[in-house]
Amino acid sequence: MRGYFGIGVERISKPMNVGNLFRSAHAFGADFVFAISPSVDLKQVDRSDTSNTHKHVPLYEFATPKDLSLPKGCQLVGVELLDGAHDLPSFTHPEQAAYILGPEKGELSPEIVAGCDHIVKIPTKFCVNVGVAGAILMYDRWMTRGRFAPRPVAPGGPTEALPPHVHGGRG
Repeated sequence: MRGYFGIGVERISKPMNVGNLFRSAHAFGADFVFAISPSVDLKQVDRSDTSNTHKHVPLYEFATPKDLSLPKGCQLVGVELLDGAHDLPSFTHPEQAAYILGPEKGELSPEIVAGCDHIVKIPTKFCVNVGVAGAILMYDRWMTRGRFAPRPVAPGGPTEALPPHVHGGRG
């Protein structure tokens, strides 16, 4: 898969939720994880992050939204149930992205929303847990940017083999 992505949270308050999100990020191949103004000690996430993501993936902590620093060209994608947000199944993920989710009992700050290049929402009846939302988001990125055999029309697994990868040649 080309490109890179990171995922983070703003004002997270439950260590089990951030641990779950970071563990899923590690599993889905995130290149970095981050937290803005966390109200938990990020060292306490090991109870739910049994993969010890911080030992394998860079972890960045920012005191305020103004302190957020992303790589050049990286687009910030907010995940929030806001009017005007794009439905995740209709969204094309940027090649270079940082996704940010809000706190458990709140929403992304106006400063973060203003700094987002895109806002997406997961079309559900009501808000889901931040760790679940992050896993759905990363799975969607994996499915839409990855290379998989096409789904068959009938129920079941693929009926066609994945075509061989073709490297670009000289024109």
